[in-house]
Amino acid sequence: MPEERRFRLERDSLGEKEVPLDAYYGIQTLRASENFRISGLRPKPVFIKATAMVKMAACNANESLGLLDRKRARAISKAAKEITGGRLHDQFIVDVFQAGAGTSHNMNANEVIANRAIELLGGKKGDYAIVHPNDHVNASQSTNDTMPTALRVAAILSSYGLIDALRGLEKALKAKAGEFYSIIKSGRTHLQDAVPMTLGQEFGAWASAVRSSTERIERAREGLFRIGLGATAIGTGINSHPLYRDKVLDALRKASGVRELRKAEDTFEALNSSTDFSSFSGSLRDAALDLIRIANDIRLLASGPRTGIAEISLPPAQPGSSIMPGKVNPVMAEMLDMVSFQVVGADTAIALAAQAGQLQLNVMLPVINYNLLHSIEILTNAAAAFTSKCVRGIRADAGKCERNFESSEGLATILNCFIGYEKAAEVVKESLRTGKTVKEIVIGKGILTEHEWDALLDPKHITRPMDLAAFKKHRRAKK
Repeated sequence: MPEERRFRLERDSLGEKEVPLDAYYGIQTLRASENFRISGLRPKPVFIKATAMVKMAACNANESLGLLDRKRARAISKAAKEITGGRLHDQFIVDVFQAGAGTSHNMNANEVIANRAIELLGGKKGDYAIVHPNDHVNASQSTNDTMPTALRVAAILSSYGLIDALRGLEKALKAKAGEFYSIIKSGRTHLQDAVPMTLGQEFGAWASAVRSSTERIERAREGLFRIGLGATAIGTGINSHPLYRDKVLDALRKASGVRELRKAEDTFEALNSSTDFSSFSGSLRDAALDLIRIANDIRLLASGPRTGIAEISLPPAQPGSSIMPGKVNPVMAEMLDMVSFQVVGADTAIALAAQAGQLQLNVMLPVINYNLLHSIEILTNAAAAFTSKCVRGIRADAGKCERNFESSEGLATILNCFIGYEKAAEVVKESLRTGKTVKEIVIGKGILTEHEWDALLDPKHITRPMDLAAFKKHRRAKK
């Protein structure tokens, strides 16, 4: 018996090549996969789906303008819809580091959709007389307008989950701020003792920082809604119908569910500028910087449990050492740091790629694409995990906070209003020299009575602006 046929022969402008018989991709995808054996990384699922949405929108617009017959259009649209639903993603085989502008990914999508459409119409994969990857699936399009559009849609769709995760983190920090509202502690500046605050104020500041970061991300996302689809190769719209831009935009709104999409004011700028992407990436970087700071503060406050600050304790996530029994490390905060470092690094790659475009096109889009979507993905997952496995389980050691507060030289600041800065500094020096607390020295020297000290250092007074003039007036009246 003859050997079972495992390949089909396909042709392109460079010649012939055998393609696996069951593959939905074609010759151009195969060439790209052989050329770019670089990282082993494949396109993010959200980008594959967004690409299919763009292809579906283009197909529907072309059909409505009479540029694509109903039979082919329905098959192409159905094939694209299957991909948006998660099918055939294993057929997107080109490395993320590939041909400039994303031509390889675009053709990968064109060939997969074409071959699935051929199959739906009863044909055999590779029979491009039925549905052609370029002539039919890619009609009225260029890599140069479809790929940036797909990235915009993918980033927008991914951003909803990120914003939800950050809002969840803000909410958890805010809840802890309320829980720790009355726990007095020593503040710290330069990693040295400073004036008092409450643990709730500390957590509240972190919650506010996360909220500000989320708002910056939402503002930066506005630029992504500007769509240049229909600009085709360089912005002129060559090979597209005069009404195509309006039709395809409306179709893309429906396919993606993103109603805020709007036409870019200048189609040339939409293709040659990538600053909408670098701006959005910059907002992710800024969020990462705040998250690094918050994670590191939490690590410091939880340091110990015997020889560190230990004002808070973190929920144990896993054993912390292969050699030290019983050790538990702040692994979720460490993870958040590492993810945030990666986001900062990705932003640098995106910034370099954004400025590297020349003339009518930025060919560095693939590296922008991977890094931007990867940053959104890992930041989303990290924020959610940090919230659920760390922040919500944080406990305060009120006794340790109070002891640190009472022994802090920062309390001498309150004496400035009674004995002046120089004499208050002498109190601090005496405290350090003798080991006595500031409170013991102040009461011992008769600077304040114990009742006055307690009144001044009530958390309701010492951690917010206070009318010291009225206090001193009341004090003189009592004397």
